[in-house]
Amino acid sequence: MRQVRWSESALADVEAQLVHIARDDPAAARKVALRLRETGNALGVFATGHPGRVSATYEKSVRGLPYLVVYALTHNDSTVSILRVIHTSRQWDSAGFPEG
Repeated sequence: MRQVRWSESALADVEAQLVHIARDDPAAARKVALRLRETGNALGVFATGHPGRVSATYEKSVRGLPYLVVYALTHNDSTVSILRVIHTSRQWDSAGFPEG
């Protein structure tokens, strides 16, 4: 099993999304938080994402939600480093991650 580490950018992505959702539906925000955490933890057991748009990354769809967890395998593939959590409506490509 790999260790899972969330970057500051990924945590900021999650926080921004949860704050936005919680304005209208706090219970939904809690469900989204749980699903994102489960998805990240599952990557530690079995990294099932596909090659990412950004070099040396992978993307994992979050089941039932419009999000991608973007991660890299680091420390000789012993760690899953979650880099970003991006809403699927965002436009971005191999030049880099979307701003904010």
